[in-house]
This record gives sequence, structure tokens and C-alpha cells, in this order.
Amino acid sequence: MNIDIINLIVSFIYQILVSIGYFAMFRKSGRKGWYGLIPSFRDYQMAVTVEHEEEGRTYFILSACAFVSNLIYVYYKEGTNLWIIFSSLTLAFQLSALFFGVRIFLAVCRLYNRSRKWIILWIFITPVPALIWGLNKNFQPVRKTGPQDDDSAAKESGATLNAINNGLTVNLTDRTVVDFFKKRYLLKDIHMSIPTGHMVLLLGGSGAGKTTFLNALTGYEKAKAEVLLNGSNVYHNYENMKYDIGFVPQQDLMRDGDTVAMTLLDAAGLRLPKSYNFFRKLERIEELLEKFGLSSVKNNLVEKLSGGQRKRLSIAMEFVSDPTLFILDEPDSGLDGIVARKLFESLRSIADEGKIVIVITHTPDRVIDLFDDVIVLAKDASRTGRLAFYGSIDEAYSFFDKKSMEDILRTINQKDEGGEGRSDEFIEKYAHNISEQAG
Repeated sequence: MNIDIINLIVSFIYQILVSIGYFAMFRKSGRKGWYGLIPSFRDYQMAVTVEHEEEGRTYFILSACAFVSNLIYVYYKEGTNLWIIFSSLTLAFQLSALFFGVRIFLAVCRLYNRSRKWIILWIFITPVPALIWGLNKNFQPVRKTGPQDDDSAAKESGATLNAINNGLTVNLTDRTVVDFFKKRYLLKDIHMSIPTGHMVLLLGGSGAGKTTFLNALTGYEKAKAEVLLNGSNVYHNYENMKYDIGFVPQQDLMRDGDTVAMTLLDAAGLRLPKSYNFFRKLERIEELLEKFGLSSVKNNLVEKLSGGQRKRLSIAMEFVSDPTLFILDEPDSGLDGIVARKLFESLRSIADEGKIVIVITHTPDRVIDLFDDVIVLAKDASRTGRLAFYGSIDEAYSFFDKKSMEDILRTINQKDEGGEGRSDEFIEKYAHNISEQAG
């Protein structure tokens, strides 16, 4: 028999065996089995399954480039310049793809809680581990990684809350992106009403969608949603309302060579209406220096400030326009307990002035007495950010039957993140409550 025909038959059998193994593995993980039937695409989907999509995407592209390069170089006579170029390119693409393939399959080993030594078989004799892990009942993933196109995720509330006149009302249907030819849900079914004068903790594990949610609130990344602040639609009136929303990122955006006063003057030029003349801006700056305890260092360079002073200056920059909605991403990052406490007391005083203050912090329990409410975001079975709870601190303890925010977070985190993996349970429970509240 011709050697080429033999190679073709062997290659066909190889692909069939891999397809069978992948088909079964995807089914075990709660994903669609047919993903395993398409070469290269199945490796990308396997990367998605183990939450290494970036590596999977790169692997897919490199594999495709290697395939095309290989098709080209075989048509040229061996030893010619073009043959050398394309054969070298093929080797380079294959080696690069191998690097990303190793990272993907190491993640697969972790998903199935198996030794890293299996990587050798995954790379060189793929049908063997694929069939064993797919067909052997003793090989099970530590968690389901069901896709966003299945029906395994927590049920939605289908609610729409009535807007409140004094406060923030959010009716977010979903926030999606089209990524690598597919629609992905980042957030879904989030509904809440936050009265003015409330200081709110935003709690959620890694990947729960906290930053995406805040971007949707501010209008920076619009979602399929209605966001009303004191009755005005943020999306429809963005140009007029953007100064009524302040956002303080985790990393400050200040120039070390400027003084504190100059930094605030620049912020005033950007965030205050054009109707403010120079003297009104100076008056506002003096108010901020006094409010945030920076009067004594107003002529100091930013680079000479302490960590706590830098944080207060960063907050003052965003507060220059006197926003109604004030959002802060880990304002206590890098601060010790005493300094952080004083910072949160300042934020509490801002809320008491009739503002809405929303804060992300990784150490909520040390200042939890200063908060009115908590928003709990969690990933559902389809890895979409969902609302697991919104309400007062005491109601949150009762709802989750826990005594601390750290315990609540542990409850909703996935098991492979050191949590209890109960997010869907509480998402559905809260969705039911919201549905009844909406009537």
C-alpha cells in the first residue's frame, strides 16, 4: 500500500479517536460535545473551558498559520529559497503553538485534578489521555464550566424596577461583547435602586464583573440597560450628566512634579462647567483642600505626599464637580488600617451630604460599620456576572446566613477559587425576591 495512503488512514483514525475523547470531555464539563469534533477549534474551546481563552485564541491562530504555511512550502522544490522560508515559518508557528498548547493542557490537568505529568501524553499522544479522561468515569472535572449558550445558568428575574426620584435606579438586562466570532455575556439581569445618602459596598470575587458593572453605571461602557440618576437617564443625557458622576480608579493619574493645588486646578479645568471662571475654580479648590485635609500640603509636590494624602488628593480630583454618584475602586489599596479607616470615614461624610458612594475594597470587614448597603455580584454557571444580593448589611448577613463579608464572598466563589460554589443558589433566590418586589 502506498505510504501516503497509510499516513492518511493513520491521520484519520487519530482524529477520530481525539474527537471521541474531546466529545466526552466537553459533555462532562457541561459544554456542547460537538465542539470536540472540529480540529484546532476544539483546542480553542478547551481553552475556553479552563478559562484560558486568550491562550486558546493564540493557539488557534498559530495552528492555522502553521497549516497554511505547510500547504505552501510543500509545493516548492526542496532546497529553494521559498521552500526554506516557508518550512522555517511552519516550524516557528508549530513551536509557538506548542508553547500555548502546553499552557492550555496544564490548565486541563488542574481542572481534572490530575498530575502535571499527563502533559507529556497530551502533547505527543493526544488520543490516549483524551479517551481515558473522556470515557473513564473516574476522571471528572472539579467543576462544571457550562457555556453561556446552555440552560444550566441560574434563572433570571425578568423584573423591571420603578425609578426612584432621589437616587440611582438600575435595570440592566445584559452587557455583551462579540469576541472571536461569538457573543459573550459579561453581565445579566441586574436590578436595584439605591437612595441618595447611602454608602454601598460592591462585593464580588475575581471575574464577577465588578469593573464592568461600574463602567455600565457611569456610561463609560454602555450596556443594554436603563440607568437613572435622580430621574435622569445617564445614557440619554451622558454629556450633561457625566460631571455628576465621579470615578476614582485604583491607580491615580497624577503628575508627581505638580503641586497639590496645581493638580486640583487642572482637575477643575477638566471637570467644571465652562461657566466657572478662574476665581470660582480657586474657591472650589480651597473648599476641597479643607474638606480632604490637604490645606497644609497644598504647595507640596505630589511625589512628596504620603500614601494617604495621595489617595485623598485622588478623591478630591474627582469630587471637584460635586458629583451625586461617587464610585471608588479600592481607595484603601496600600494603606494601613488606621489611615484606611480615616479615608472611609471621609467617604461616609460624603454620603451623609446626600451623595451615593459605591466602593470596592478587598478588606470590607474592617470598615463594614460605615456602609449602609452591599451589592453582591457573582459568576453563575455560565460564568456571567449576576446580582446575588442587594440590600442592607444586616439583611445580607441574614440572606446568606453568614457573619462577615469574607464569609459571604467565600460562599459565592467557585470551588476551584477556594469557595463553596453556591453562587447560582443565591442568584436564583435573589432573582425570585426581586421578581416579587417588582410585582
